[in-house]
Amino acid sequence: MAAESPSSSSWSSSSGVARALAHHHQAVLGFLLGLFVSLVLYTTVSGQFRSTSTIVVLQSTPAERTGQIDMTSPPPVSSVSSTLNNSTQVAMHDAIENGQTDEAIKTTGKEDLEDENVVHATDMNSKTGNAQTDKTDHLGQPANDASDKGYLTRQNGGDGNNESNVKHGAPGKPICDLSDPRYDICEISGDVRAIGVNRTVLYVPPAEERDNDSQEWAIKDQSRKGLVDIIEVNVKTLSAAQSLVAPECTSWHAVPAVVFAMNGLTSNPWHDFSDVLIPLFITTRAYDGEVQFLVTEIQPWFVDKYRLILTNLSRYDIVDFNKDAGVRCYPHITVGLRSHRDLGIDRARTPRNYTMLDFRLYIRDIFSLPPDSQGTPYKEANKKNDIIDDDTEKQKPRLMLINRVGNRKFVNVPEISAAVQAAGFEVLVEEPSRDLRLEEFSRVVDSCDVLMGAHGAALTSFFFLRTGAAMLQVVPWGVDTAMRYFGVQAKEMMLQDVEYNIAAEESTLYEKYGKDHPMISDPESIHKQGWELTRQYFWLEQDIRINVTRFAPTLHQLIQTLGNRGLTHG
Repeated sequence: MAAESPSSSSWSSSSGVARALAHHHQAVLGFLLGLFVSLVLYTTVSGQFRSTSTIVVLQSTPAERTGQIDMTSPPPVSSVSSTLNNSTQVAMHDAIENGQTDEAIKTTGKEDLEDENVVHATDMNSKTGNAQTDKTDHLGQPANDASDKGYLTRQNGGDGNNESNVKHGAPGKPICDLSDPRYDICEISGDVRAIGVNRTVLYVPPAEERDNDSQEWAIKDQSRKGLVDIIEVNVKTLSAAQSLVAPECTSWHAVPAVVFAMNGLTSNPWHDFSDVLIPLFITTRAYDGEVQFLVTEIQPWFVDKYRLILTNLSRYDIVDFNKDAGVRCYPHITVGLRSHRDLGIDRARTPRNYTMLDFRLYIRDIFSLPPDSQGTPYKEANKKNDIIDDDTEKQKPRLMLINRVGNRKFVNVPEISAAVQAAGFEVLVEEPSRDLRLEEFSRVVDSCDVLMGAHGAALTSFFFLRTGAAMLQVVPWGVDTAMRYFGVQAKEMMLQDVEYNIAAEESTLYEKYGKDHPMISDPESIHKQGWELTRQYFWLEQDIRINVTRFAPTLHQLIQTLGNRGLTHG
């Protein structure tokens, strides 16, 4: 065999080195490429997981504001809300003084006022602090700054002395408060999905907050949770497994929603306001119309009668929640309505310190009645007469006499009307019906200086009176709730409350049962036997025959109170 030459050996050695270097470069390039791919995958996946923990505010679209929501794709997503931080406003903490039981409510007919709890706020703590403090009231109202479009997940307060019976989850989880004797309520922020046909509101927690357990509440979504005919809405926090199979959204909404019922004792004007409209005002007024109503047990007559109020509190279409087959997704949902007391507002428990006076002026404003700067019609007319001619005959104050068509009606209306006119009033007799048009009726009430009627639901029209006008309650025999249901409220709204308590002889019960019957001789003994007997005798069976001679001093005093020439123009 021939020997290998030095030149061929050198070439072979160089070729081996080249091949080794090529393999080395390939390995380095492969490593760098793999590292780059890994970094890209890591960035993408981690970004997705981070996005599940943020609460975003969706931009409203023109179609959504008219109720015509595009079901094909969600609207664009804006930046993360800046309100979920450690400086959120701390909620007010109430100490509740319990009154009588709610048993009476369950049996009271729709034409009567019932005797039930009165809730008084006796304490308020207003602090700011970390969102992780341990006791909460969870008002869930939007921030007072109109420029702040986020929604609070928690509001905290209290002194830590009382343990809540409600399990408190991590921030963002639904918090349902069942502690108030009048109402239950849930406040939910984040990924919230409402399914009307199932009467269900679901909360899907962010991935890092999910666990193996779910939480569930059955909430009566009206302001009187003692009512038996309010069907519960199910509120549920999904577990980790349930979150993976949660129903997909069919519509997305930029504004919060409130779920509430329109049934119960409604159709009685007092209950319409006390049980629904005032609680709805308390719960939603701070949103300035940027909220949608999901209504269970919707009552078309209620929507029609109170349309001005409902459409002012919410600029969005009312949803018949029972028939809504979609999955509606909102950044915040409230289930239930807050209520402070019978036909009343406790300013310390409202997000903007609303009062009953604020509510009356709000009602007058949306019904386009004269501003509060104008006095009663009687005084305003006489001021104008003075400008024209001091000798012009003064206009008489106008009194609206409301005559009930059922129980507690006046049986001698012509005689009462004559006495009212003799005292110096112009009299207007009205018999309001359920289907009256409030727009027109409100203007008639506004034209009056006095609203007179037997103690009952029709006096709720006092919301349309001007500041300084009077409500004249004729209090039936054995009825002792005049101040509680109307008198206190009238004074809070800067109206005059005048009460005429009839004598036993002015009640038709006296004619029917005689002076020796316990309901005449000792009405307190009837009250002690329970609401059913009290209701039957004093609320349902009784009508009123006013003794106009006995009544005359009340009318004359009222004329003086409304203002003679000196008081009027002084």
